[in-house]
Amino acid sequence: MRLQAPSVKVKGMQELIFSVSEFVAVLNQTLDFAYPVVTIVGELTNFRVSRGKWIYFDIKDDQSSVKCFGTVYMLPGPLEDGMMVRIIASPRLHPLYNFSLNLQSIAPVGEGSLKRAADLLLAKLAAEGLFEQERKRPLPYAPEHIGLVTSKESAAYADFVKILNERWAGVKVSHYDVQVQGEPAIGDIVDAIEAMNQLTNPPEVLVITRGGGSAEDLAVFNTEQVTRAVAASRIPTLVAIGHEVDTSLAELAADQRASTPSNAAQLLVPDKTHTLLSLKDQKRALGESLSAQLQHATRDLKEHSQTMHHMVEQAYLVAAQTLARQTDLLDALNPQAALKRGYAVVRGRLNNKFITSVKSLRPGDDITIDWQDGSADATISSIK
Repeated sequence: MRLQAPSVKVKGMQELIFSVSEFVAVLNQTLDFAYPVVTIVGELTNFRVSRGKWIYFDIKDDQSSVKCFGTVYMLPGPLEDGMMVRIIASPRLHPLYNFSLNLQSIAPVGEGSLKRAADLLLAKLAAEGLFEQERKRPLPYAPEHIGLVTSKESAAYADFVKILNERWAGVKVSHYDVQVQGEPAIGDIVDAIEAMNQLTNPPEVLVITRGGGSAEDLAVFNTEQVTRAVAASRIPTLVAIGHEVDTSLAELAADQRASTPSNAAQLLVPDKTHTLLSLKDQKRALGESLSAQLQHATRDLKEHSQTMHHMVEQAYLVAAQTLARQTDLLDALNPQAALKRGYAVVRGRLNNKFITSVKSLRPGDDITIDWQDGSADATISSIK
């Protein structure tokens, strides 16, 4: 509700009279109605941070200067006096601290300020180790599921999907449509990265990309919020921003960078045409290798067979010779052989024991005498 100030009539005119608080309230109502949000470009000066939370600075040109107030969470990264910045703010007259612009966002503008802001942020994040090679993770090759963060209306989206499908069709792509430049882009990209990481079945790799543009167009990817979000992703990241000559801080924080959106697709999946040719070459090489191994094995088997046959023959001859010698020895030791030569074998008739000495006989002993063709019984009549 608008405040109604008391009035008195002076020389035919109605004069408005306010208390201080009423004036502050009425002026702020007027500002809310006429200029709820303003965008101003100017030089940053008297920049300071209080208690690690609040930021105070002036924005000026050659003739004027306006005080500004905000929080550190609005900063795109480190800033310093002398930079040209664009602020979005609400004009406000504070009851105690006079007029200021209540900050909603701030960003460097102009190639020099953008580069200086990027250099300051680069030094800050590098000191934290955010760009160290040891932090980099390998990307899956070829992934079955890719998360894509970019504008669906952009050439970057069309180029990435086209090359991906031409090279390796069938890959699942979960796309998160975001703005890639301008004030809302920072929040869009950070939210997209966090949303992808919170999926129950997250993609195997996260691709963040956009096409080329001016330094100001690409400035979103040099902000602290986006760079930290890329570095903090649990999903391995591939970032491709702008043309081949452009390198953003988000790319330095990623697990891998690509020179263009098309190059990002090339890095993730093989070319199916080259792969098929390679498979054919491998098949032919395997066939030739197997054929050569089979020939080698056949030759070795034949040589082994001949060797074994020769060894068996040699073993048979040795066994035959051994058997012949043992047979001759047995024949020589066979008592029947001695009997054939005229010898006889004398045995006791009662115990059938061989009698090898005349001393074991007594007159009257019954004996059996064996010859080669028979035997005869006898009785010892006398011992000589």
